[in-house]
Amino acid sequence: MPDTAPTLTLQTAPDGGRHVVLAGCWSAARLAEPLNWSGISQGLADAAGMRALSWDLRPLTRLDHTGAQLMWNSWGHQWPAQVQCRPGQRAMLARVARFTEPVVKPARRTAWQLFLRLGEQLWKLWDHLVGLLLLTGQLLLDAVALLRAPRRGPWRDVSGHLFRIGARALPVTALVGFTIGVVLAYLMSRQLRLFGADTFIVNILGLSIIRELGPMLAAILIAGRSGSAITAQIGVMRVTEELDAMRVMGIPRGYRLVLPRAIAMAIAMPLISVWTTLAALLGGMLAADVVLGVTPAYFFATLPRAVAISNLWLAVGKSVVFGLLIALIGCHYGLRVKPNTESLGQGTTASVVTAITVVLLVDALFAVLFKNVGL
Repeated sequence: MPDTAPTLTLQTAPDGGRHVVLAGCWSAARLAEPLNWSGISQGLADAAGMRALSWDLRPLTRLDHTGAQLMWNSWGHQWPAQVQCRPGQRAMLARVARFTEPVVKPARRTAWQLFLRLGEQLWKLWDHLVGLLLLTGQLLLDAVALLRAPRRGPWRDVSGHLFRIGARALPVTALVGFTIGVVLAYLMSRQLRLFGADTFIVNILGLSIIRELGPMLAAILIAGRSGSAITAQIGVMRVTEELDAMRVMGIPRGYRLVLPRAIAMAIAMPLISVWTTLAALLGGMLAADVVLGVTPAYFFATLPRAVAISNLWLAVGKSVVFGLLIALIGCHYGLRVKPNTESLGQGTTASVVTAITVVLLVDALFAVLFKNVGL
């Protein structure tokens, strides 16, 4: 039979009813032609907007799975009320209907379902809180065991984590701190110049960077850099069944995995915080010199009088807490990774998001509790 172009015709019967007549070759090769595809798509869209249509497929010269699938999709994955077709065409459409998943419209959630969803999320949150509490308790027990026998401690692991968490993070933290200091000094200088208070830039920069921005920037950077690395390292051990091997050999996971990372993070975090603070102060000092003419000598002479030393000790104390929390959260999500790559990616993402959120909340708590310190 001739391989004619596919056509779709809307006709009106004498009784007023409408029916669709399909003719030509409804194959993948002919339907893929641009002109045929645009005409057929427009015709099917027009037919889909009408109701009570009858379909006549008998004039078709050829119908393959592509044409049948296109027709079945235009019908909304259900048979029309009236279809006239040959047995072979009906068999083709029935085969397509059998292997096509039905379109399921998402049901609207009721108030009860939303309540159950909220309860499910709260239960997951409670499960994570209990897991973190158990991990914290195990960390305290391992710390006591380390104090009793310090020579048997995992010091090589601690030194390795110190190098990876602390030393390798110095360039990026210095760059970010320096940039933030320059931006802050430039923005504040434009406002201070309006009131003739150029010299007070030392007070604002010193207090904001030493007390808040230095520890916060360092904690956020370390949470994204080292917190994710901790989760990924322990998660890979779960995927490769190394954690199961440690349990079989009787090696305590908390003592060999969690404790070294917690110690290294608690030591490295305040040092990185001070390093980031110095870089930010350097950037702010240079920007203040360029924009306002506040010399570095005046900056160095005024900073100790403008910012009390207690602000620095508060920042160092906060950094220790931040480091412990980041290490615990990273280990917590790493130990909960399931032996598949999808769970590893989800755990790493959740670890970073949770660590940054917890750091922000704890910093707000410190700001409220120590509001009278150093001010």
